[in-house]
Amino acid sequence: MRSIFIAGVLLFTGMLASAQDKQEMSETTKQQLENLADAGSDDPEDDSNLQLLDHYRKHPININTANAEELAALNLLSGLQVQQLLAYRKLLGLLINPYELQAIPSWDIATIKKIFPFIVVADNKSLAEKLGERWKGGDNKLLLRSARVLEKSKGYDLPATAGTSYYLGNRDKYLLRYSYNYKNLLQWGLLAGKDAGEQFFKGSQRQGFDFYSVHFFARKLGVIKALAIGDYTVNLGQGLLQWQALAFKKNADAMAVKRQSAVLRPYNAAGEYNFHRGIGITLQKRNWEGTLFASFRKISASQSADSITGDGIVSSFITSGYHRTAAENAGRNSLGQLAVGGNLKYQGSNWHAGFNAIHYHFSKPVQKSADPYHLYALQGSELSNASFDYSYTWRNVHFFGEAAADSKFSKAFLSGALVSVDKNIDVSVVYRNIQKDYVSVNANAFTENAYPVNENGFYTGVSVRPVAGLRLDAYADLFRFPWLKYRVDAASQGKDFLVQLNYTPNKQVEMYARYKSETKMSNQAVDTLAAAVVAAVPKKDLRLQTTLQISRQFSLANRLELLWYNGNAPDAGQGFLGNMDASYKPAHAAWSSNLRLQYFETSGYNERIYTYETGLPYNFSIPFFYGKGFRYYFNFDCDAGQLFGKSRKKKRYMDIGFRWAQTVYSNSAVIGSGLDEINGNKLTEIKVQLIMIF
Repeated sequence: MRSIFIAGVLLFTGMLASAQDKQEMSETTKQQLENLADAGSDDPEDDSNLQLLDHYRKHPININTANAEELAALNLLSGLQVQQLLAYRKLLGLLINPYELQAIPSWDIATIKKIFPFIVVADNKSLAEKLGERWKGGDNKLLLRSARVLEKSKGYDLPATAGTSYYLGNRDKYLLRYSYNYKNLLQWGLLAGKDAGEQFFKGSQRQGFDFYSVHFFARKLGVIKALAIGDYTVNLGQGLLQWQALAFKKNADAMAVKRQSAVLRPYNAAGEYNFHRGIGITLQKRNWEGTLFASFRKISASQSADSITGDGIVSSFITSGYHRTAAENAGRNSLGQLAVGGNLKYQGSNWHAGFNAIHYHFSKPVQKSADPYHLYALQGSELSNASFDYSYTWRNVHFFGEAAADSKFSKAFLSGALVSVDKNIDVSVVYRNIQKDYVSVNANAFTENAYPVNENGFYTGVSVRPVAGLRLDAYADLFRFPWLKYRVDAASQGKDFLVQLNYTPNKQVEMYARYKSETKMSNQAVDTLAAAVVAAVPKKDLRLQTTLQISRQFSLANRLELLWYNGNAPDAGQGFLGNMDASYKPAHAAWSSNLRLQYFETSGYNERIYTYETGLPYNFSIPFFYGKGFRYYFNFDCDAGQLFGKSRKKKRYMDIGFRWAQTVYSNSAVIGSGLDEINGNKLTEIKVQLIMIF
């Protein structure tokens, strides 16, 4: 019976094989990144996931031997899909052909198309063979990137005209990254970065780049499951305690609600804040797994003097990574942060239970401002957290959750379930209850707030696939904030709804329509009152997008988006954005290019619209637009190895890329504000990149 099924699904080979050539990030992931940027993420441009996917294109995961962590690392599968694959292997044995994935509940054609370029069915090599190969058989990669805004902003004027605050460095932004990677089993590398406005080999950056990062990471060394030296991230439970890897919030994938990752992961992105620096190790013996880590690093912080003792105190952490002005340099690496912690987990056949703990010590006490919404914020120089996390799969239901407490015994709880109701219907639910005085550092859970604090809420989502090529995703989220928030001077509540319909009639056409309605409360000025009142502020968004694969060489995509802000209130406004993308990759040619043309018009900043922009390899951006104007960008990428006769099937040893992007505002003679203010109505960025693989 199984052989008959496999023979039947091979009829779909042509449709799925086309996905192997698709190098673009999935549309769902683009929307997830846009949502992160809109929610105020400090580093939505983390390219670690792009690096991982590119590695798996060249060295696919063996679907017969991959564990839950390896599958989850792709960020393409829900927790339910991962567990159902493991259950299928346990029940029926190893897969004979990758197309057999269609027999697994909740694995639809769209899911398989997304994962297809990154998997393979193969025999696993022995550990001895891997140890012999991993020091010499990996890829060496060198990336060099430079970017500049051509128009000169106010911050680059001479001190005599700019006043006491100005950018000390030039307008260039640099990135250098070297890495070695053998099938994700052994990897090391160096990253160096300089932002525009920062000095280079002078002043406070006499050592050259403003930021350096080094990592060494090894996996599967006998009882040592993972070993991290240098820079790495720690990811525990469901993020109530600690989560530093890329993780998404609410989005059009209604089932993507569970945090999934290995505890330790190497860090090689350009962000300068959200990682640890030191050593970490994970040991595994049968069903038991234990992790210990220790980190010490200097982080940037805003400081002031205690009014009584005169000692230095920290009022806030600086997470942007910018050290351009004298004021920003004054807080550079001014706070020592020691972090120690660990995890102990038992993995059963269809369940796991884990205990997590972490302790932070800061070299100076933290004391937030006296604003009422900071009443329960982090205070002092010590913080400890502990939690218990779990998962359990029963038939077609996958439960997960985490319960946490800080050193003041303030509590946080999150629990959810993923349910396969039918072959074509999946449901997700998440409940969270996080006390107003719960405090954590570097946490990132599935919450409305950017960080897990001061929130109660209930989320439910559904994914329906009534017929082939049609998918409906929807969610509803109701939430409360028991204490004050920034610009919300009272307890508040809100609601968030989304419906998205995807239509893919064939492999040449992909369309979706999305409607999103969100209502939150914030301070609103009233003419007849001296003080602001807290009132509900609705925001609605409608998006239509179509992608057409005209030929194997040429594709088109367009987006129309409408936004309505705050109903009929005095500050109500509307926004519109429309763009058209064209991508061209000639057959057997050494080069490719893509172009975007875009028009936008909004009432103001409140109606700003975020949109994902394709960049050069391992690079993307998510700018927002408001006002009225026109934007276009052009990317050109050339495989120099193929240009000089090297086959793309062999190791590509050189890739050269160029990007030009310009925004022209039709109703403004000045762009930006403060030191970033530009006299004129144009903003132009150029970017060049060189990648060498050897």
